Amino acid sequence: MSEQTITVTLATEKKAKPDASTLVFGKTFTDHMFMMDYTEGKGWHDAQILPYQPITLDPASVIFHYGQTVFEGMKAYLTKEEKVLLFRPEKNMERLNKSNERLCIPAIDEEFALSALKQLITVDKDWIPTEEGTSLYIRPFIISTQPYLGVAASISYKFMIILSPVGSYYKEGVKPVKIFVENEYVRAVSGGTGSAKTAGNYAASLKAQQIAAEKGYSQVLWLDGVEKKYIEEVGAMNVFFKINGEVVTPVLNGSILEGVTRGSIIELLKHWDIPVTERKITVEEIFEAHKNGELEEAFGTGTAAVISPIGEFFWNEQVIVLNNNETGELAKKLYDTITNIQNGKIEDPFGWTVEV
Repeated sequence: MSEQTITVTLATEKKAKPDASTLVFGKTFTDHMFMMDYTEGKGWHDAQILPYQPITLDPASVIFHYGQTVFEGMKAYLTKEEKVLLFRPEKNMERLNKSNERLCIPAIDEEFALSALKQLITVDKDWIPTEEGTSLYIRPFIISTQPYLGVAASISYKFMIILSPVGSYYKEGVKPVKIFVENEYVRAVSGGTGSAKTAGNYAASLKAQQIAAEKGYSQVLWLDGVEKKYIEEVGAMNVFFKINGEVVTPVLNGSILEGVTRGSIIELLKHWDIPVTERKITVEEIFEAHKNGELEEAFGTGTAAVISPIGEFFWNEQVIVLNNNETGELAKKLYDTITNIQNGKIEDPFGWTVEV
């Protein structure tokens, strides 16, 4: 598939670009998109870059009925030298194929997909915002398109990539958020699809998120689906805790998404000789550590927000406040380091950034 060429059709009319100060996450889209099709017996074919547009699907398409779909989230950054940088994009393509495998979707050629992405970004380079905290969000995704109401894997698919200039994920910026520990609903279970990036996981999270928002909380802390005591993720992010000088994060267990930012944080902490451990963590342990004065910081990590400090937890009618609701020293250092590497402002000793 690497031998494939990409047909390029440029938009005859360009959209007006929004003021960077008004950008919100995921509402504005660039002039072009990438699309290719999969047909059983033919494989992936007809790769093209074309004007951003609606797509037409049969009402019986498998995606609408059985949710056979996967996606990724990445970002592109424009440096002061006008270089376009991606952050560990090969990890996202690798994870997309892991999700494909779990959802019975044919694998994509990771090298070709990355090449297509670079070409799409080059076409829409002038959409990359340059203001502090902004970037070009990248959404690769695959949907099942076979018109069939039988419960089976589709025999046809569309792989698409769309681009969206974005401001900061959180309107309030990098400030601690309040977290509601969810006791009733669960996001995913080991053996399910929690380790894949697929739509159903996010649909399953909406109810608890709605309840948390009604109570004045920004995100939900998810517990395991069996005993409902082990911490898994926070909102749509991985979660870290600094307890008595050591950083701990839930070990990957089949229901937790293997975040690219998560992996980068672990590498960075080891590089700084800060003790970091992946293990099972109970919510009770976190509240006990706070009671003993040992819980120093907590933060979520993900592509959209990068680092999201946590200032408060609510669990079983108990509230604990971390760091006087201020961003912790480690969270700030991690955020500054990763975003500065992403933006090409400091040296990248890990070889994480890829120039388009």
